Amino acid sequence: MAIEIKVPTVGESISEVTLVKWLKKDGEWADRDEVIAELESEKATFEINAEQAGTIKIVAQEGDTLKIGDLVCSIDTEAQNPEGAPAAEKAAPAAEAKTEAKPETKTETKPATAAAPATDVKATPVAAAIIADKKVDVKSVSATGSNGRIMKQDVLQALSNPGRKPGVELFNRNDRPEKMSNLRKTISRRLVEAKNTTAMLTTFNEVDMGPIMDIRKQYKDKFKEIHSVNLGFMSFFAKACCYALQEFPSVNAYIDGEQIIFHDYCDISIAVSAPKGLVVPVIRNAESLSMAGIEAAVVDLATKAKNNKLTIEEMTGGTFTITNGGIFGSMMSTPIINIPQSAILGMHNIVERPMAVNGQVVIKPMMYVALSYDHRIIDGRESVGFLVRVKNLLENPALLLFGQDPVKSLLEL
Repeated sequence: MAIEIKVPTVGESISEVTLVKWLKKDGEWADRDEVIAELESEKATFEINAEQAGTIKIVAQEGDTLKIGDLVCSIDTEAQNPEGAPAAEKAAPAAEAKTEAKPETKTETKPATAAAPATDVKATPVAAAIIADKKVDVKSVSATGSNGRIMKQDVLQALSNPGRKPGVELFNRNDRPEKMSNLRKTISRRLVEAKNTTAMLTTFNEVDMGPIMDIRKQYKDKFKEIHSVNLGFMSFFAKACCYALQEFPSVNAYIDGEQIIFHDYCDISIAVSAPKGLVVPVIRNAESLSMAGIEAAVVDLATKAKNNKLTIEEMTGGTFTITNGGIFGSMMSTPIINIPQSAILGMHNIVERPMAVNGQVVIKPMMYVALSYDHRIIDGRESVGFLVRVKNLLENPALLLFGQDPVKSLLEL
């Protein structure tokens, strides 16, 4: 009996997906619930599991665009699991052990052969002499001789073109058309929609990161020992934004037709660069989480994004976004709003710059921050006030405990 495996329903607004990768070959055996293929929708990557054990009969090919309900493959449940596979697997380690034992005896009797690195490089005598004299990295040389032998001209070519990737033609003008993925199509469409449907404006400020860097330097080891996560910058920024969002509710709201929807909670979206494009997973109720809770959530979401394991639920419903271009070396940028949200905060790299403090020039680690916002719902006073509040909280980390000065909180001032 053969059962059909079809594209499952993955969301109300999703009508088609792309078959990214087969994890099983045609005719190969799959156990029940074993992952057999990866599909990509316009929002996330997800897996298809074998509903029953059997042999796979592939129907759809990698790169195919499939609609919900389309046939992906079939599984022959009456097929027999290949006999002898478990025994072969058990016998393999013993065979490997025997083969590993032989080189050990050779190494003991002839230690000099292992110490000769030149034997791994196939090069003509002249080429080898140039490599040794000029200290050329053989990995940067593209061998053109027979059986991968490095010729004299190959070494001279590498020396005359330093930094060129081996195997790449000089003055190459080839074009490579590549099909745009569903995820990249969605990113493209949403970015253009954000630019065309919002009255987007950006305001800038700068933050002295010295106090936060001092805290991290003093407590990062103890923090990791107790909470099993690193103390990064994101938890400070997320915490500061949560306090500021509650003071400036319009920054945490969005327009729905003729209504403005305000949120009494802070679902912070974190922009993450994944292998297949930019994704924005959400930290739910970030205002209620501790610093360690925020850091743990960031690590979990970033790991899932790197492995293409994020679900649609984990990437929808954010109320405000934070993006960190500083990890790529960005000094300043104008981030684009993640619609339907109304604002996004951009972090940038930390640079030591001379600053005037009480009439004296002091070198401080400074970061430019940018807030892009929808001017239809957020006025200039609110946007500037929000960013200044974030700046004050970051430059005075003690305020993050209560959202205000601890002494004033104690005195109820």
